[in-house]
Amino acid sequence: MSIALVTGAGGLIGSEAVSFLVDQGLDVVGIDNDMRAYFFGAEASTSWRLDELKARHRRFRHVALDIRDFGALENLFAEIGSDLWLVVHAAAQPSHDWAAREPFTDFGVNATGTLNVLEAMRRHAPHASLVFTSTNKVYGDTPNSLPLVERETRWEIDERHQFFARGIDETMSVDQTTHSLFGASKLSADLMVQEYGRYFGMNTACFRGGCLTGGSHSGTELHGFLAYLMKCTVTGRPYTIFGYGGKQVRDNIHANDLVAAIWAYANAPKPARVYNMGGGRFANCSMLEAIEVCEQISGRKLEVSYSDANRRGDHIWWISDMTRFTTDFPDFNLTYDIEATLHDIYEAGRRRWVA
Repeated sequence: MSIALVTGAGGLIGSEAVSFLVDQGLDVVGIDNDMRAYFFGAEASTSWRLDELKARHRRFRHVALDIRDFGALENLFAEIGSDLWLVVHAAAQPSHDWAAREPFTDFGVNATGTLNVLEAMRRHAPHASLVFTSTNKVYGDTPNSLPLVERETRWEIDERHQFFARGIDETMSVDQTTHSLFGASKLSADLMVQEYGRYFGMNTACFRGGCLTGGSHSGTELHGFLAYLMKCTVTGRPYTIFGYGGKQVRDNIHANDLVAAIWAYANAPKPARVYNMGGGRFANCSMLEAIEVCEQISGRKLEVSYSDANRRGDHIWWISDMTRFTTDFPDFNLTYDIEATLHDIYEAGRRRWVA
């Protein structure tokens, strides 16, 4: 093994993967054209993170190409060729709301871009492994049909239900549900990643993440729940809760833990694998609970407003069951709970946000 390629290299998962893989002794090629700034504005730009990576890692090479450009992408894969050992495909348009504004852009980046990566890899490095950062939104709003119970600070699933102990597993249907256009484009990519694994025998895996988070996140209102929440708390920016009484629950997996899972898969890959990836029962919170922790860590009160209109297709309750992954990789363990994750976000972001 010698070279890893990371798409979305300046983003949360991409940048964590770059640093981790360099530390493991690999040369890393990172694709990133800062589309996040186009999606969400200058404050969401990943340029600051790319600058850090280039300054810190001699074995990191940045390539500013668009994954929708198959010709440019194929040329890069051809250049790397048989030296390519791992592809971490983290480039994406990640927002429900934004996808509805520009459906062609959303589908082009998420679905067609993923097909481009897969085909370039099949032509020039079919022996390599690929991990795709998919999403729990491939299940649409089906989780909202679960038997949920409203408690003081959160929604919770009925204790008699099979998902109560560990969370939602991969048997949940992806059909007959409202995905949002974002969810549909990511599901298209997810299925293509699986198909390249089954049809061509390539080592491909879909990591269906809940909330992916950490100190490297360029959080913004439309994407990056915990990072944006802490940013608003620290800077005094008003924050709006959308629907469900602020009791909607998310599990959160820190980028370091997700990259450790990617590494586990890369060292013992299997074709066409699908895994729900999240904090599970170890690391989850409601919106109200997260606000309380942010205020405790920062020593500041958050200015909160509330809108009755929830985002269409949004989940009321999501906790991932990672049993399928931990069965395949029994040495893997989550290390960041909600408090540790929010401490990391606070320490990593406060000086940058104020500046």
